[in-house]
Amino acid sequence: MEKTSAAGARRTVLTFLAAAGVLLATGLTTAAHAADKSFTMGFAQVGAESEWRTANSESIKSTAKAQGVNLKFSDAQQKQENQIKAIRSYIAQKVDVIAFSPVVESGWDTVLQEAKAAKIPVILTDRGIDSKDPSLYTTFIGSDFVEEGRKAGRWLLENVKPKGGDVNIVELQGTVGSAPAIDRKRGFEEIIKADPHYKIIRSQTGDFTRAKGKEVMEAFLKAEGKKINVLFAHNDDMAIGAIQAIEEAGLKPGRDITIISIDGVKGAFEAMMAGKLNVTVECSPLLGPQLMDTARAVLAGKTVPKRIVTKEGIFPMDVAAKEFPNRKY
Repeated sequence: MEKTSAAGARRTVLTFLAAAGVLLATGLTTAAHAADKSFTMGFAQVGAESEWRTANSESIKSTAKAQGVNLKFSDAQQKQENQIKAIRSYIAQKVDVIAFSPVVESGWDTVLQEAKAAKIPVILTDRGIDSKDPSLYTTFIGSDFVEEGRKAGRWLLENVKPKGGDVNIVELQGTVGSAPAIDRKRGFEEIIKADPHYKIIRSQTGDFTRAKGKEVMEAFLKAEGKKINVLFAHNDDMAIGAIQAIEEAGLKPGRDITIISIDGVKGAFEAMMAGKLNVTVECSPLLGPQLMDTARAVLAGKTVPKRIVTKEGIFPMDVAAKEFPNRKY
């Protein structure tokens, strides 16, 4: 009886240890599965050329930190060669996913072929690329820049009417060759060409920066003076720089010259509340949550849309004060 009890006890202990082993293995598997939810992303940012871009970078960094994503972040200082170098570095480091906002539309095929060969998915944010091979990237998350230009054009036609002559427009374009500069111009011109009284008399790049916007607007004013009726700026920072130039020329921005811009940053709302900017078309920089969710879906093998468009509005001067407390960037 003693022996039987001892043998039974040994069997009980062995059974317990086996069960514990199964539980331990299951726990490790679950922990590993949980760890799989974290991943490494290499992000190649354009630069820090504007208030919008700063908010965009912060959204990506803060979301990655909150979600436990290992983010490797680089600033290209608005140079394509720096972005290409960063992407090649991410490929060499064998990151799980690469994301970037391309400084210009063309010239990406070679480096993206390298990412494809390394089986690293690529996500475009904010700006698209011009490539005949759509397999080089998984998806593009961002605004519809053409529609932003259209919104600006529609507002102009509805709110600034010709008064016995032409409406003379000067245009501050974004970085030459960049998707937002190309598309916003195209969308704007598509709308205003419906009425020959609306004419763009000067158009030049302000490179999306406040300083360059001021410099180019000074040149516009020197060349055209009081002939200028409207300024269309491809982003708020250039518009804010131009406002300084207009004031220094002895004119009243928002009154003597109607100002239309794009982005919807806090600085634009402050300018509208001061009566110096007439309208801003929204282009949200807060892409961090959408980017991380999309990357996680891609790495899980899920199908995602090739184009993910963010929803945005348009804010004229008369709603600025009411809307300002809601702005997050």
